[in-house]
Amino acid sequence: MYNAFASIFYASLISFFCTLLVTPYFNKFFRATGIVGRDIMKNDPTPVADMGGPGVILGFLTGLFFYISIGIFVLGQELNDLVYLLASISTVLIITLIGFFEVLTTLMKQREGPGLFARMKRKGIPRWFYYFITIPAAIPLMAVKAGVSSMSLPFLGEVEFGIIYPLVIIPLAVLCCSNATNFFAGYNGLEAGMGFVLHLSLGLFALTKGRETAALIALTFAFSLLAFLRYNWYPAKVFPGDLNYTIGAVCVCVAVVGNMERFAILCFLPWVIESFLKALTKFNAENFGVLQEDGTLRPRDKEIRSLTHLVMSLGRFKEYQVSTILIVVEIVVCIVSWMLVPYI
Repeated sequence: MYNAFASIFYASLISFFCTLLVTPYFNKFFRATGIVGRDIMKNDPTPVADMGGPGVILGFLTGLFFYISIGIFVLGQELNDLVYLLASISTVLIITLIGFFEVLTTLMKQREGPGLFARMKRKGIPRWFYYFITIPAAIPLMAVKAGVSSMSLPFLGEVEFGIIYPLVIIPLAVLCCSNATNFFAGYNGLEAGMGFVLHLSLGLFALTKGRETAALIALTFAFSLLAFLRYNWYPAKVFPGDLNYTIGAVCVCVAVVGNMERFAILCFLPWVIESFLKALTKFNAENFGVLQEDGTLRPRDKEIRSLTHLVMSLGRFKEYQVSTILIVVEIVVCIVSWMLVPYI
């Protein structure tokens, strides 16, 4: 047991330092090749690298492969749930490729509309299409029948889904969660910061329950995100871009492999609320703010259609303050979830 915990710890450290070291080189490459974007909530016209995924995924995979190699070739142990771990890796890689495709299509010269804000925001693949292109990423988890068909749901307890679980619940979870984490896009450090808190909480919870594979996936990804924050925090040197879908997909992998759907759903509540707010406008609302002369942000519309709108309406906050407040909210949600999950 100690060796497994130690291996997870070292794998997480390796993921952190790998992402920390390689991300600047990816940023330089993307700037040189023109894969850049404009930070539309700043007056600075300097192009910013628009793909954060490669550095994070490389760190994530390096940590996982270290764990696998130590367990099999050094310690000579048979790793539990290895097939589920490999299926999760496949799901993450597929969702990352989908994210690459979505970012690259935004390099087309089409824009969202005639206004100043709309002209600065690039238009990628059709909105209805990219909500559904995440479904193929669920196939590896479906194929190996990852998880158990009996799910622990908040307030409902144990629910037996049978064959519906791999054929319906898993792809639906990947579809919803990957899109939900994409809804927070636009604020420096927000997606990666909230994603770090989410996966750190999932990983620690999995460790306390003895679900090592789920803990490994969550913690290596969490520490990759933490290293990425070094470059994504205000003022960002790189945007998450393709990484937004991946944050939600990894959450699904952890919940399914660790059979901890109840805790994961509770921790995911800010994204659930954000999804409902976006649904009120048929997913047309943007969470961006309008930059003021004093550097603070104000909502573009009077109606609250995002948690970022809610924060901005409560005071005069700068971009990094909006991100910090929502990250703290996620910390509180995860702590409360840990306290409540035994009782619901």
